[in-house]
Amino acid sequence: MRTYFRPYLAIIIVVMLLVFLEVMATLRLPDLMSTIVDEGIAKGNIPLIWRTGAVMLAVALGGVACAVLGNFLASRASTRFGRDLRYDIFRKVGQYSPRDFINFGTASLITRTTNDVQQVQQVFHMSMRMAMRAPLMAIGGVLMVVRKDSKLALILLGLIPVIAIIIGFVIKKGIPLFKSLQKKLDRLNLVLREQLMGVRVIRAFERRAHEQARFDEANRDLTETSLTVNRMMVTLMPLLGLLVNATNIAIIWFAARRIDLGAMQVGDLMAFLQYTMQIFMAVMMLSFIFVMLPRASASAQRIVEVLDTQVSITDPEKPQRIESSLGVVRFEDVTFRYAGAAASVLSNISFTAEPGQTTAIIGGTGSGKSTILDLIPRFHDPEGGRITLDGVDIRDLTQRDLRSRLGYVPQQAMLFSGTVASNIRGGKEDATDEEIKEAARIAQATEFIEEREDGYESYIAQSGTNVSGGQKQRLSIARALVRKPQVYLLDDTFSALDYKTDARLRQELAKSADQATIIVVAQRVSTILHAEQIIVLDEGRIVGKGTHKSLLESCSVYQEIVASQFGEEAVS
Repeated sequence: MRTYFRPYLAIIIVVMLLVFLEVMATLRLPDLMSTIVDEGIAKGNIPLIWRTGAVMLAVALGGVACAVLGNFLASRASTRFGRDLRYDIFRKVGQYSPRDFINFGTASLITRTTNDVQQVQQVFHMSMRMAMRAPLMAIGGVLMVVRKDSKLALILLGLIPVIAIIIGFVIKKGIPLFKSLQKKLDRLNLVLREQLMGVRVIRAFERRAHEQARFDEANRDLTETSLTVNRMMVTLMPLLGLLVNATNIAIIWFAARRIDLGAMQVGDLMAFLQYTMQIFMAVMMLSFIFVMLPRASASAQRIVEVLDTQVSITDPEKPQRIESSLGVVRFEDVTFRYAGAAASVLSNISFTAEPGQTTAIIGGTGSGKSTILDLIPRFHDPEGGRITLDGVDIRDLTQRDLRSRLGYVPQQAMLFSGTVASNIRGGKEDATDEEIKEAARIAQATEFIEEREDGYESYIAQSGTNVSGGQKQRLSIARALVRKPQVYLLDDTFSALDYKTDARLRQELAKSADQATIIVVAQRVSTILHAEQIIVLDEGRIVGKGTHKSLLESCSVYQEIVASQFGEEAVS
């Protein structure tokens, strides 16, 4: 975290200098006021009053100028600090693998990027101003009251231990509460995010009452902790205020006797009270910082956890280059299990996907079909064996180099807020309008795009909620097509399409990608009938490999799948 403050050292030093000048001006004003009262008004020295008043005005204006400029610089630095910190968190999270995401959870990462950064940013801003101003004001005020009347200053010295005990108690009680507060905020975000994303399921199954109860529980839990923290804060300030007023009463009581005896001037008493108020204002500022520090400390620790996490999928120190750009994908005895899983999801997977051919993967639910596709872009790394692309282990390639050769279409079609064109251009940033239209044509998306009022500039809502499931799939396929990759990874991407559109899309894809390697995960046998190689999975193992015709004769699992979709007569 310290490295984030280094770019702002120059601004911090300037702000500290401005704060020093502001404090000096503030401490000088009561002394000048004392001179006016005791030397000017009491003795009728009008010229002295004017001269000293002019000096007071100049000092006050100088202090205001330093305060305004210092606050401007502090605000500017703290805002940029928050911007840089949020960007680095976002960039770090972008490097996470799915396994790394699970360690934190989406809701917690959102809280850490927003609320936690805001807490640290606020304390950074206050530290540049209050953290220096308060000690200087307190120390300077004590020196000035001792200079004015050392005996009367003993009242203040006796009060300091009492204030220290109160602030120490608040800090001790506050640290665990602030940590708990951030965790409960994570929980509230998690429940809210689940309800917003699953609103259709909640309504369809009439789970609104249950979900409202979940939200109410998380909300009340956060509220109760917040109230406990706020009660401490609310109690602290009036208590310190009570001590200030009691101290002022004691000072006036004893000062009145000293004035009556001629040992003290009225102007000195007025200056003494002003210095006392300045000391207590400084103490209140320090107490406020001490109360905010535990929460900022808890937030900083949570941010550091994100930034210091060792990413599980990394680039090699000495990456290799692929000399031939063919697109041959080979699995060699690959085994994989998810973190915390008792058994392997894939065991001893070996096959080769050749350019110009379609390799299809089929099997029952949970057999590991999608996992095979996720291993190729290195969303996960295999536990055993290796995967090669044109003879090079994909772990020896940089992630950018590897993924630039792939066109991936996930099982759950994901669109981003923007336009139709911007979503397709997500596969290739510099794609021309002609390339976008060609990709849409192959993906069978041209018809519904041109029917929209703004065509390719039509608005797409977040997650594509304003288009149908089939339209989302076709736009996702177009996004992969526009980059013209060496290897296509299609994870059950035809499931939401009708048979006619499915057939036309596969026909156009075969023409445009005749030299590319196509790996398809499918549920429907009709989608893969003409694949040059079909791999049948059962419980993470390959139980059949061949064409549709050969598998009908040799693979019982494939026969069961065909029979379930076309009837027993299709097998016999």
